[in-house]
Amino acid sequence: MANRSATSSRQAGFAYIWVLMMVLVMGIYLGLVGDAWQTKLQREREQELLRVGDEIRLALKNYTAIQGVEGTQYPKRLQDLVQDPRVPFARRFLRRAYKDPMTGEDWGYIGAPGGGFMGVYSKSTKTPLKQANFPPQFGGFADKKTFAEWQFAWWPNSGGNRTR
Repeated sequence: MANRSATSSRQAGFAYIWVLMMVLVMGIYLGLVGDAWQTKLQREREQELLRVGDEIRLALKNYTAIQGVEGTQYPKRLQDLVQDPRVPFARRFLRRAYKDPMTGEDWGYIGAPGGGFMGVYSKSTKTPLKQANFPPQFGGFADKKTFAEWQFAWWPNSGGNRTR
């Protein structure tokens, strides 16, 4: 009888160690899956940042192309690109006032001469995963340390089509 309980005790100990090993393996696997998921989400947000930032840059180009009485006028806020305050009818340069895809908050503004803003940038201090192979309009984004360095702006007096 004593021999039988010792055998069952050893089997219970082996089963316990086996369960602990499985929990350890699953924990490592789930950690790797979580890292891959986070990387995928950040890449998607980076793509959205490039798309929305370029859309805002083009909206600024179209907004400033319409000369005001005092020459080139810049919008005072992002909402001015959704509904142009210079005219009484509906004139839109953007569908909506997008939030910064990296932070979910408002963009940082690049000031324009004479007031208003001539570009936007993310306020995120995270390091971008994408560091090279940008499309030509984003060539200045290579090797930037933070998303805040990705600036989407329209400079009408310097050829305009620049990002830095």
